[in-house]
Amino acid sequence: MKMAFLSSGMMLAFAAYSSFSVSDAYSKLLAGQLDPFEVAFSGGVFGFLIIPFIRKKNESYLDIFSPQRPAMWLVRAIATFVATAASVEAFMLLPMPEALSLMFLMPLFVTILSVSLLKEKVSSWAWASVILGFIGVLIVLRPGMRALHLGHLCALVAAVANAVGVIAYRLAGTNTPRLSLFGSSLFGPLVGDGLLMLGHAHWPHGLKTWFFLFGYGFLAALGQLLMMMATARAPANRVALPQYSQMLWAVAFSYFLFHQSLDGWTFVGITVVTFSGMLNWMRQRIKYEELALRERHAARYRMQGTSSP
Repeated sequence: MKMAFLSSGMMLAFAAYSSFSVSDAYSKLLAGQLDPFEVAFSGGVFGFLIIPFIRKKNESYLDIFSPQRPAMWLVRAIATFVATAASVEAFMLLPMPEALSLMFLMPLFVTILSVSLLKEKVSSWAWASVILGFIGVLIVLRPGMRALHLGHLCALVAAVANAVGVIAYRLAGTNTPRLSLFGSSLFGPLVGDGLLMLGHAHWPHGLKTWFFLFGYGFLAALGQLLMMMATARAPANRVALPQYSQMLWAVAFSYFLFHQSLDGWTFVGITVVTFSGMLNWMRQRIKYEELALRERHAARYRMQGTSSP
């Protein structure tokens, strides 16, 4: 794989996670102005603007409504609905780094579900990484020493729902059209959050509120598009690494935009959580390089075998 091609994938991943981070900040700016379900619903509405850029030439727009595996499409839609609604509520109620530290528990839940549902073998490195991340979250939250409330529960629910979505994506296979995958992430919030907001939704007032809504929905969908482009240009282990840049965005937003200071223990916990992700990335990189080295050796032996008389 060419280095320039790999770098473009990494840069797209950084751009995707930056887009997600700014989108989360917009949802937090809407706290107290709109119901969280109404905000999450807007994500599905404005997400339709991205569909023309996702559709391949050989795909029909009807692929959004015609999943190859309806059960997995429905699971992804429900998981996206729950994750979107819970994450919006979490960012409204918690400082962004605190909410993200809980959401970064997603790899732990993915690992548990992979073992229990997919019967995958998980290495000791992966278990060490997710356990270290869990310890980091405990340092951030310090249960028993500080009060936990609805915001923490919502962030935890978002992590579990995102993990379920990842497992459903794996079970759906690699032949599922991109429009079908993206469609489930749109219709989940549209239907689920749309129903939940009916009793207390109201028409947004003011240009600033509409701008925040558009920023939240459009940037969340743009992040999905950039992630699809990134995974087509770089291995998954390289694309996953820039996710931890979201914590830098979260800390910066907390200080300069929301004026929420963080104590020393929170920084320690954030560092541990980030290191846990780096540990998992290093394990995957070593494994990837070992596989590449074996392939080069095998190709060399094949060439020597064919060249001998």
